[in-house]
Amino acid sequence: MNVLRPLALAAVALLAACAPRQVSDIAASPSARVVVFAVENGYVPFNFIRTDTRTAEGWDYEMGAELGRRLGFTPSFREIAWDSMVQGVATGQFDLAGNGITITAERARVVDFSNPYMRLNQRLLVRRDEARFETLAAFAATPAARIGAQKGNTNYTKAETLVGPARVVAFDGFSELIQALLNSDLDAVLIDDVGGQGYVGVHREKLKLLNGGLDGQDLGFIFPKNSPLRAEVDRALTEMHADGTLARINGKWFAPDFVPAGAPAY
Repeated sequence: MNVLRPLALAAVALLAACAPRQVSDIAASPSARVVVFAVENGYVPFNFIRTDTRTAEGWDYEMGAELGRRLGFTPSFREIAWDSMVQGVATGQFDLAGNGITITAERARVVDFSNPYMRLNQRLLVRRDEARFETLAAFAATPAARIGAQKGNTNYTKAETLVGPARVVAFDGFSELIQALLNSDLDAVLIDDVGGQGYVGVHREKLKLLNGGLDGQDLGFIFPKNSPLRAEVDRALTEMHADGTLARINGKWFAPDFVPAGAPAY
């Protein structure tokens, strides 16, 4: 998911090189340190605020707790809008972020990535009663059909490639995207398959994912450049892969039939 434009990334690179670290010292005593995670709190099932209990849940929260248990830190989650997240990590406002961020060479200029924690595909999310097209190719061949995607997101770039810029509508957040789709202001949303499964789980009677997807892409945690925390997280991810914990957590939150209880029904 999610790509900043080249000029913006260049600015972030300069800020990252000059800005002092503003978060906790991750080299402090493991028993005392607090590690600050950036979260959007609006990207089901990665992170969201439950409507029934008003508590935060999602993959990021469970992974943060597991990493903290293994590496000896207390995770602290701070909310930030998606379009400021990469910059916030690059300039040291946060120690790391998950949030379904795609590993790209462009982003790697300003932040460091962990090893991948999963691989996903991008798919079209449409209304359940949609009958004009059943595949990506059929959608692309429907000139009047408009597609929505989040600004600064790899989905947005892929949507432009798929149908051309004139048919792509940009939104700040996924909540607005889903609401526009439900209101028939859009004909489809290009979304990571795991995120799409989460929204289908919330709106099973109203939304569906079309079969087929675009080329797969890897997701990883991001860190400020040269952060010592990256090597620790990579070690923990290797252990979690070997002992089955990573598969268990991914399987819980990203299962095709998973319904996230209390997730916002936009």
